[in-house]
Amino acid sequence: MDEVRWLDSGEQEAWLAFLNAVYALPEALDRQLKRDNDLPHTEYMLMAMLSQSPGRTMTMTQLAQAARFSASRLSHIANKLQSQGWIHRHKHPTDGRTNLITLTDAGFAVLAEAAPGHVRQVRAVLFDRLTPDQVAQFRTIFQTLLAGPELRAD
Repeated sequence: MDEVRWLDSGEQEAWLAFLNAVYALPEALDRQLKRDNDLPHTEYMLMAMLSQSPGRTMTMTQLAQAARFSASRLSHIANKLQSQGWIHRHKHPTDGRTNLITLTDAGFAVLAEAAPGHVRQVRAVLFDRLTPDQVAQFRTIFQTLLAGPELRAD
């Protein structure tokens, strides 16, 4: 068995700060969206992903992978969104085995109403606290981490 390379004090401090941020940032975004729009962050995020896809449509598999959700978790949230009329689930027109999910006009309107407050909150809790150089470093660091095989969604 290989010897463990323990974290040094600087790495430990960085790790704990990262963990705290990983939990605190989504909580702050969720609180704002629920307060202002009665919309959980997970639902907002899924609708935003759909809004940026061609035809506001993705396969269920694509959306689950992009959101890093299990198929059952996505299905549960999709049931709620569909009952509210914000998405429509349907079969692919040429491949009946493929399930599609489309953001409806009503869902897009909900997203458009929530977006300004959400962007203000993202700026307040993250980007307004960083210099442009730090934003570039932030982007590079997380792109590097996400490119690693251990974190790939596919």
